Amino acid sequence: LTSLYGTSAVRNSIVTCKLNYIIPQTCALVTAYMICCAAIDQFFTTNYRVYLRQICTMKLARYLLIIIIIIWLAHSILFSFFVNISSSIGCTITNSIWIQYVTYFFFPIAGGLLPILIASIFSLLAFRNVRRIIRRQIPIQRRRLDRQITAMILLRAVVYIFITLPYVAYRIYIINVSITPSDPLLYSIMQLVQAIFSSLSNLNFAVKFSFFGFY
Repeated sequence: LTSLYGTSAVRNSIVTCKLNYIIPQTCALVTAYMICCAAIDQFFTTNYRVYLRQICTMKLARYLLIIIIIIWLAHSILFSFFVNISSSIGCTITNSIWIQYVTYFFFPIAGGLLPILIASIFSLLAFRNVRRIIRRQIPIQRRRLDRQITAMILLRAVVYIFITLPYVAYRIYIINVSITPSDPLLYSIMQLVQAIFSSLSNLNFAVKFSFFGFY
């Protein structure tokens, strides 16, 4: 719409502005914590302790999925209450307290560091379990399958870290620095940076489908 008609629905409509925060943010957060759940599940299912391997069930997975979706959808809806349209920079967060929350907790921790740490730690623990799997009396084919799946989960966590960190850093910066079209060069540079980092962040979804298809 911006390219064709010189207008933006996000910039001019408060409903579209809020939905632009609710929908993509919920999808991104659910995806991030599903990566964590996959790493945790692989850690438990490859553990040598029988009672730990029995913890992860399809019923538990369904409950966790529903809980994660409800939590982050509610958070995104609450997030949208503090988003308004500014005459100078368009759709943005206008509440100073919420800006502090987003800057110091949401983007760096809840949406960045926390899922990265969870996915990394449990992927490495699952990889350690697989290295010791030869001591367990299980078929060779099952051992090979566990190693392959664990390697995929570990690689998925590494890819997630490398393509998420730049976007998280950019979001923290852009929330605290107001850049308006009055400075065309700087505005164009930041638009280019946003396009690059957003594209990298969107690779999370493409990578997810690639891994599922391969699996």
